[in-house]
Amino acid sequence: MTNQDTTLQGYYDFVQERASLRTPVHARRWSSAVLRTMGFNMSGGTRKSLSRELPEELGRELSRGFKLLSFFDGGKSADEFFKEVSRRSGNSDPHFARTATTAIFGGLKRTIDADLSRQVGNSLPREVGRLWNEA
Repeated sequence: MTNQDTTLQGYYDFVQERASLRTPVHARRWSSAVLRTMGFNMSGGTRKSLSRELPEELGRELSRGFKLLSFFDGGKSADEFFKEVSRRSGNSDPHFARTATTAIFGGLKRTIDADLSRQVGNSLPREVGRLWNEA
């Protein structure tokens, strides 16, 4: 098992425990949904920097979506972000998406340095960036 595999397994264990998810498969599904939603809601430069710092499996999720146009909506509410996450996860409960997203933000922050973490928080819509910073 490589160091990256160990980091990735530790990340999924953290997310599963913090979000009270039943299995690692659920942790992967929710992580994919949050990362894809983040990828649509942050600047390209920050997305690339974060993608490079994360384990490869997680970094790929940031750029999985396709956008015809890229524009930043700094006023997007956290509730709208959670609705997008819940749709991408296959779960229809945006209230639970808050719990899962907070756990995933905490897990991601454990794998990156403080400077990149600040950059990510500043790149996300204001309400979502505050949640990132608090995770």
